[in-house]
Amino acid sequence: MGTSGHDPERDAGSPTFSPSAELPPLPPDDLRALRRVGARWQVGDAVRALPVDPQSGEVRSGPAGTADRAGMLFLPDGPGRLTATPIAERQDTAEGRAVGVLRRVLLGRPLASASILRERMPKLVALPVLASDLLSSVAYGPEAMLTVLVLAGSGALGLSLPIAAALVLLMIAVGTSYRQTVYAYPHGAGSYLVASDSLGPRAGLAAAAGLVLDYVLTVSVSVSAGVAAVTSALPGLGPYRVPLALAVIGVLLTGNLRGIRAAGHVFAAPTYLFLAAVLGLIAVGVARSAAGGFTVVAAPPTPAVEGLGLLVVLRAFASGATSMTGIEAVSNAVPVFRPTEWRNARTVLTWMVGILIVLFAGLTLLIHLNGLVPRADQTLLSQLARLTFPTGPWYAIIQAATALVLLFAANTAFNDLPRLLYFMARDGYVPRRFLHLGDRLALSNGLLALAVAAGVILVAFGGRTHSLIPLYAVGVFLAFTLSQTGMVNHWRHRRQPGWRRRATVNAVGAALSAVVLVTAAITKFTAGAWVVVLAVPLLIYLFRRVRRHYDHVEQTLGLHPVTTGRGGPEPAADEPPAVVPQQVRHLFLVPVARLNQAALRTLAYVGSLGQPALALHISPEQEEADRFRAQWTTWGDHIPLETILSPHRVVIQPLAGYASALRLHHPDLTLTVVVPDVVVDHPWQRLLHYRTEQRLRRALRRHPGIVVSSMPTHLTR
Repeated sequence: MGTSGHDPERDAGSPTFSPSAELPPLPPDDLRALRRVGARWQVGDAVRALPVDPQSGEVRSGPAGTADRAGMLFLPDGPGRLTATPIAERQDTAEGRAVGVLRRVLLGRPLASASILRERMPKLVALPVLASDLLSSVAYGPEAMLTVLVLAGSGALGLSLPIAAALVLLMIAVGTSYRQTVYAYPHGAGSYLVASDSLGPRAGLAAAAGLVLDYVLTVSVSVSAGVAAVTSALPGLGPYRVPLALAVIGVLLTGNLRGIRAAGHVFAAPTYLFLAAVLGLIAVGVARSAAGGFTVVAAPPTPAVEGLGLLVVLRAFASGATSMTGIEAVSNAVPVFRPTEWRNARTVLTWMVGILIVLFAGLTLLIHLNGLVPRADQTLLSQLARLTFPTGPWYAIIQAATALVLLFAANTAFNDLPRLLYFMARDGYVPRRFLHLGDRLALSNGLLALAVAAGVILVAFGGRTHSLIPLYAVGVFLAFTLSQTGMVNHWRHRRQPGWRRRATVNAVGAALSAVVLVTAAITKFTAGAWVVVLAVPLLIYLFRRVRRHYDHVEQTLGLHPVTTGRGGPEPAADEPPAVVPQQVRHLFLVPVARLNQAALRTLAYVGSLGQPALALHISPEQEEADRFRAQWTTWGDHIPLETILSPHRVVIQPLAGYASALRLHHPDLTLTVVVPDVVVDHPWQRLLHYRTEQRLRRALRRHPGIVVSSMPTHLTR
């Protein structure tokens, strides 16, 4: 994971999100082991003498009139290579066809892997998509700061300007730091990769845990806040708050499953509308204040419930810092930009931070000049908009734009969390299924995981998730602090020209972020921050458990096996067992309940393989066992038969137990259980048949050296 000797110009064009990520290349040790194993193989010419030509022109699956209607076209693409292409929306059942059509209507046609570059976003689309969370936070960030200050009375509201100035300094420091992060790590992953590379894996996992929590909360809180704005305007929808929120998450999920480019064009409009509305509000408000000589309107008297002290100031600073949630989005999503990715990402990040500063500072200044204070029945942004536009449609436009951007602010998390999980899966800390690119070249599993997690939180809290807002600062500023501390180490170790200036910027950002982190964790602990304080170490533990499992899998299944001794993993003396054909001794087991065409087809298949085979029949009583053996003799007794009496009338346990016993007494044998299987046309018909193969597979899955397979027999009309 190191980046020593990194050259952004050289690395910018190298692929990061690749459809081949699930199938990484073999390491050199495994390649050498593979060569040794291959040299020991002994197979006859019959193995390579195929009864068919695999490249005899176009090969279509599911021609008209057949039961198989998968609808695939296989075209030769060089010696030993075929390319599969869907040619129809056909499945093997009417239900499957309906689902396939609905899927294509919602998500569109599958995209080829070669389309991944065309799916990237230009800067003007990436800006609203990645900035929706950051820009929407100004709708509540200044109010969160003033809500703390007003506890010390209306006289303390004058501190909003110096606190806002300190927050602007923090925005500049953090934004500059992430510009440097994009330059130093042009393949994305942001805080996770920086902290892992410069501070160690545990710091990287801590940053990742904070971001995971932040992204999930971003979706649940943003959607619930947007739905609350809608239900406030339309009270009749209040009882349907949770279904509405889940529907919004479903829309976001569907839009992102359609792919990066499609989602970008759909969700860009609300952010641009909000940006235009708030910038217009600020411009008109400043112009009117300038006309009045920037006279400050006195705030209404508010009694103090707390004394004004350093703790109140720090709490206000930490609360106002919630305006910065989402500032790390670009560093996590560098690969979604068009080439040159890191240059375009830095440009968009600069635009984002500049716009954030203008919005935050402008709104805070206007709130101060107009003497506004937080109210329970109306947000500060709403008060300011109503005061600035007492007539005309502009107030309604600002409110509608605010509701929309809050609803779609969650889209930033849908862009970033799947990519964070991608990098973590590549390192083995989360399930590797998060590496998978769906048929629209979106990280589908990460999108689904985020939607489910956010939906669970929404349902658990009844759609009222504002109590989760205090958790924001803890999770996101944990990632900020670790990322910028890691960048200080990055520059200190590499000592490139100008490294002292860059390290100083990162150090200032790290110090200010740490102040917010500690303040939020302490002052908001009882308000919900304790959840993050406990959840971060729990997530780190889970990540490490997943990594240990994958390490064990690699040690066990690798072509270059290792043994664990006192000094740690060491290369094994020999190759792993049973990796060449001459080492495998076969015995086929065929469970037969009755002699019909399904059983005879299975017996014929096993007999054609030319390997030792044994038939098994489970009987509930001796009379039936004798009758079956007579039928077997009538057939010709071509394969040895064992009848097993099961007086308690169970079937799967005796079959599994007998196979396990044979394997236990003959560990050099590979047992293959081939079960006759009847394939039905409709799902409901499966309930009418025993699912012997599936039940037997579950019973034997933990037994080594036993293979469970089936011989399908299709019902014909």
